[in-house]
Amino acid sequence: MAGLTIILLVCTQILLVAVLAAAGAGKLARMSGADYPTAVLLAASAFAAVLTLAAAVATALADVLP
Repeated sequence: MAGLTIILLVCTQILLVAVLAAAGAGKLARMSGADYPTAVLLAASAFAAVLTLAAAVATALADVLP
């Protein structure tokens, strides 16, 4: 039961970091003069990049750890 709790907490933390990165990317895009569709596209790509990086790290750790 404790293992499941840790997994859920880590997933929640990864999603929070992804949302914060997307919000930051969108805000920076708007501050640099991009229109709303472009800012949303940049925010979505930042969100996807963080999730992809988290999946790659999890896969690498799953292969290394017993």
